[in-house]
Amino acid sequence: MAFKSKKDKFAVMLFNIAQNLKEGADYFADYKLKNISDLKVFSDKMKDYEHKGDSMVHNVIKELNNAFITPIEREDILELTMRMDDVIDGLEHCSALFEMYSIVNADEYMLKFVDAIKECTYEIEIAVDTLSTKKLPMIRENAIKIKDLESVCDGIQRQSIKNLFTVEKDPIRIIQYKEIYESLEEIADHCQAVANTLETIIMKNA
Repeated sequence: MAFKSKKDKFAVMLFNIAQNLKEGADYFADYKLKNISDLKVFSDKMKDYEHKGDSMVHNVIKELNNAFITPIEREDILELTMRMDDVIDGLEHCSALFEMYSIVNADEYMLKFVDAIKECTYEIEIAVDTLSTKKLPMIRENAIKIKDLESVCDGIQRQSIKNLFTVEKDPIRIIQYKEIYESLEEIADHCQAVANTLETIIMKNA
């Protein structure tokens, strides 16, 4: 068993990070962009989620430095913390690209990316919550789902780039959309890194 209970301070802190990540992904996926002014609201709110995540990471590092004994290896706690932080950082960066390039209408590929990423964050939250139970092997199911979703995103990226160069004639728009597609694919990669870290923790502690 990794953590003795859901009340373990590291279990609580990791779950809070996962919950903030899921809430940030929900906002990212569900916010309806209608005009240019919405982009500032959108990116500012994502910056709030990112700042909240940074504060939580700082607290984990502080507690790790003060802890004499940790429920699992401190390196694994830190790795899981940082990998989850990469996901929320990626979402914030992508929202900034939307604002910077004044993109109000997300295309079908962006929407598919976002749906898959949102689903990944749900799996991450469930998996992190499961760390404080006796059912660690169940986390493998979450990790597999995340990796499957990342593979879906690989396919979406290939389709999106192919379509972009087929239908878009404006070279500046091509650069902008390509950067957003790549940013979204990178977020999916970060989710897979979380899954890999979770699997490492299971292997060491199950």
